[in-house]
Order: sequence, then C-alpha cells, then structure tokens
Amino acid sequence: MGVRMWLPFPMLLLSALPATLLSGAAGFTPSLDSDFTFTLPAGQKECFYQPMPLKASLEIEYQVLDGGELDIDFHLASPEGRTLVFEQRKSDGVHTVETEDGDYMFCFDNTFSTISEKVIFFELILDNMGEEVEGQEDWKKYITNTDVLEMKLEDILESINSIKSRLSKSGHIQTLLRAFEARDRNIQESNFDRVNFWSVVNLMVMVVVSAIQVYTLKSLFEDKRKSRT
Repeated sequence: MGVRMWLPFPMLLLSALPATLLSGAAGFTPSLDSDFTFTLPAGQKECFYQPMPLKASLEIEYQVLDGGELDIDFHLASPEGRTLVFEQRKSDGVHTVETEDGDYMFCFDNTFSTISEKVIFFELILDNMGEEVEGQEDWKKYITNTDVLEMKLEDILESINSIKSRLSKSGHIQTLLRAFEARDRNIQESNFDRVNFWSVVNLMVMVVVSAIQVYTLKSLFEDKRKSRT
C-alpha cells in the first residue's frame, strides 16, 4: 500500500494591511504555490491529496531528479475518482485542471522498479483559491476624499497585484531552475562514476593484455633446443 499525505492550504499573511482593509484583501486573486521533494523507494507508491474549491485552477509540475532511468508513473484523479491524467515512465510533466469542490488525488508509482529508488520533486500552483466575488467591492467604501489623494486605492491594489504576480512568477522560475540544476547534477555525478569505473576496467584490461603480449614475445625468442654433451 502507498503512503497517503494531505496537503493543507498555504496561508497568506496580510499583516501589512490595516485592519479595516482586510476585507478588501479578498479582492485579490492570489496564486498560492508550494513545492516538495521526497524519496520514493523501489516497489512503492505514494499518494497526496489536495482540497480544492469550485472553479479554481490546480497546476501540478513534477520531475524525477535522481534514480534509475529518471522515470516514474503519475496518476491524477478527481474527487469522484475519475482519472484525469495517467502517465507511465515519464521523467517530468506539467498538468493544469479546472477544479471541482473536493479532494484531488495525485500519485507517484514506482512499483515497476525493483531496485532503484527515485528522488521526486513536484510543485503545486493554486489559482483563484479565495472568494473573488464576495468582498471585491467592500474596500471601496473606505475610500474618502479621493480627489485629495495623489494615488487612489484602486491604483495601490493594482500595483500590489502586479508586484505579487511578478514575484510569484520569479519564485516559480527559480524553483524550477533549482530542480533542473539538481537533476543535471545527479546525471553528471552518475556519468562521472561510470566514466571512472570503466576507465579502471580498461586500465586493468590494458595491463593484463600488455603482460600477455610481453610473455608471448619472450617465449618466441627463447631457445628451446637442448644442448648435446
């Protein structure tokens, strides 16, 4: 049986906002993301569950960083148990679904491997997780004397959303680059070990062949005739 793990909602801290504007924060449409790296032993399967609201967006990206041929079986199922994605022997993949209300299950299956454990990295990006409609207009009632202000609250919120979106995208790209770097490093180290091993084997073969050749040449020039007395 595989191990099952529940992934909680990431928490968005709005401590920098005044208490009167916390309700206006619901007007944001944040993109919540989290990543996880784990080791999946040979012959085992591990499943994760992510609760999702209605009409949100769930994006899953995974990579096999190390182990065997860098392949894994991937399975994504809806809350009703319907298979949405099923991939076999893949080293990476990206999948996005528009969600229903319920718990989505995704599994990594290494049961086809009897020897090699796999190091797997995956990242979840959750869009439209908050209540978008409710509270979008609530913050406007706190605006007073807008003619005096050089920048309206709408402009501030737009700037905050733009900065947050760019920071989230930058963090996502950096996370993927770290995953690619880890996988490439593992491949290079594996190739380095293989090159060293076969270099030693070739060196030993060359020494043995050289010894055989010397012995053969020496035996050809030996005078095997017996001297008569």
